[in-house]
Amino acid sequence: MSGASLTATPGITSGAAATSTDATAPGKSHYVVLDGLRGVAALMVVMFHTFEAYADGDPTRQIINHGYLAVDFFFLLSGFVIAYAYDDRWARMGRREFYLRRLIRLQPMVVLGSLLGAALFYLQAGALFPRIAATPVWQMLLVMLLGCTLLPLPKQLDIRGWDEIHPLNGPAWSLFYEYLANLAYALVLHRLSSRALTVLAALAAALLLEVALLGPRRDLIGGWSLDAAGVHVGLARLCYPFLAGMLLMRSGWRLPHRHAFAISAVLLIVALALPRMGETPHHWTNGLYDAGCVLLLFPLVVAIGAGNKAATGRSVRVARFFGDLSFPLYITHYPLIYVYTAWVVDRKVPARLGAPVGAALVVATVAIAYASLKLYDEPVRRWLSRRLLGPR
Repeated sequence: MSGASLTATPGITSGAAATSTDATAPGKSHYVVLDGLRGVAALMVVMFHTFEAYADGDPTRQIINHGYLAVDFFFLLSGFVIAYAYDDRWARMGRREFYLRRLIRLQPMVVLGSLLGAALFYLQAGALFPRIAATPVWQMLLVMLLGCTLLPLPKQLDIRGWDEIHPLNGPAWSLFYEYLANLAYALVLHRLSSRALTVLAALAAALLLEVALLGPRRDLIGGWSLDAAGVHVGLARLCYPFLAGMLLMRSGWRLPHRHAFAISAVLLIVALALPRMGETPHHWTNGLYDAGCVLLLFPLVVAIGAGNKAATGRSVRVARFFGDLSFPLYITHYPLIYVYTAWVVDRKVPARLGAPVGAALVVATVAIAYASLKLYDEPVRRWLSRRLLGPR
């Protein structure tokens, strides 16, 4: 398995994993089921990346094959929750406050993810990542500091060799697009009527279909590269789901059910876990499946999840727990995946021997995410909110 072959899906999760309904105004309740679905998707992403080490670059061998679609699901959730939290607040809230709120929500964990990526960087040196051993410490530290800003890095600073705009922590690419969506929302989108948003969503759907059905991979993988092809895929994956999420919130379309979390979670897990479609690695039927999930199935999942806002019980407590963990899990898991993948590939570790280590890795990522949430993310966000937003 070459390093190039593994670049198929670095860091697929989205910054929307951080867009929970804790952004809502006082008096607005959370969509607890949607929070839980974020957590389910984040766990699927961790398992997807863990199994990816054994795929040898062949997408038909990838277990939890469509885990990369979690990023598109996160963007859809982001559009829904941002519209729910802020659409009715612009008469009393300026753009500066909106930007501060989004920075407070996202940036602390972005910084931690970059620091963790730097701390584990040289442990990944080997045949899979030959550039690492030749990277001077000063250059790695420069990439770390720039990564804390979330600015996309040029190819000259690609110190890993996977063509990532954030080579210390690949998933940060989708946070960059999340910020673009937030900027577009604050400047333009929140002012548009639902009819105008529908026109834009239709155009965005055409772009998404073009990438899924006519692109060389026949899927929706990509977006982390700072070149024309990477930006093309990244924007295609961002625009339709975010706009569709906004429209879904404004439309009021909900599918209430007493078992909303269980039903929507099962639908999401199955969609992300199904094998590659078609007889060849890049068959057009796989692109059709990807497009169908994003255009039709994921809005259905969100409509079911949003239909039971007042959910209670044990399953909802589980949903809330993993919903809280979703963003820390997203932003901290991939540096460990780099280390694990390098170990599996460089030492040619068979799955029967590597699987127990992979299971321990999944447990470790959840533990690190929980510690990050309680010891760092929540306290830092509270402090920043007091300093920048004042008492509320």
